[in-house]
Amino acid sequence: MLELASLSRAFGGLVVIDRVDFNVGQGEIVGILGPNGAGKTTLFNMIAGVLPPSAGRILFERRDITQMRPWNRCRLGIGRTYQIPKPFAHMSVFENVMAAAVHGGGMALARAKDEAEAVLARVGLAHRAMLPAGQLALLDMKQLELAKALALRPRLLLLDEIAGGITEAECDVLLSTIRDVHRSGVTIVWIEHVIPALRQLVTRLAVLAGGRVIAVGAPQDVLADRCVKEAYLGT
Repeated sequence: MLELASLSRAFGGLVVIDRVDFNVGQGEIVGILGPNGAGKTTLFNMIAGVLPPSAGRILFERRDITQMRPWNRCRLGIGRTYQIPKPFAHMSVFENVMAAAVHGGGMALARAKDEAEAVLARVGLAHRAMLPAGQLALLDMKQLELAKALALRPRLLLLDEIAGGITEAECDVLLSTIRDVHRSGVTIVWIEHVIPALRQLVTRLAVLAGGRVIAVGAPQDVLADRCVKEAYLGT
C-alpha cells in the first residue's frame, strides 16, 4: 500500500531523514518507534504532504504521490492525526468533524453530516458533539483527532503518538477504537512511545534512529535487538 524509496529530508545541513526504504502492506498495523529527534514526525509530514522530501519517492497503492498536495492525498485515502491535537477550538466537536469530511474528504454537506454523526458515535464522542472542542479533556481531544482523520474515510491512517499523556485506563479505551478501525479494513502506521500499547496491536515494528531505519520485524524481536536498546538507553 505504501512504499518509501530512498526517502530523505534535510533542513540546511541537518539531515533528519536519511535514505529510508520502507514498505507497508495492505491490512498491516505497523508501529514506528524511536528516540526524540529520530525523524519520526518528519517522516509522517512527508507521507502526508506537509513537507516535500529532499530526495526519494513516496508511492501510495503504486501511484507516485511525492509531489502531490496534502488535500489531494486526503482524498486519495490518507488520513493522519497530530501528536499535539489541533482542533478548531471555538467550533463544536461536530463542526470540527464536518470540516474534515467536507474539506479533507471532499464530501457534500448532507453526506458530511451523516459521516460526522457516524464517526462521532464510533469514537465515543456523540454525547459531546455540540461542545466547543476547546473544552474537551485530553482523552476526548485525542478521540476528536482520530474522528477528524476517520471522517476522510482513509484507507491508510497515520497515528502520531495518539496514546501519549493519557492514563492506562484511557489508553485501553483508545486501543479499543483503533482495533475496531483496523478490523474495518484500514491500514495503520503508528508512531508511539507507549510501548505496551504498540505491543498489543502492531503486526510489525520499525525503529528510527538518526534518521535511518535500524530495525524492522516482529515486536518482540525488535525490542530485544541490541542496537534498539542502545538507541534508547545508550551504550
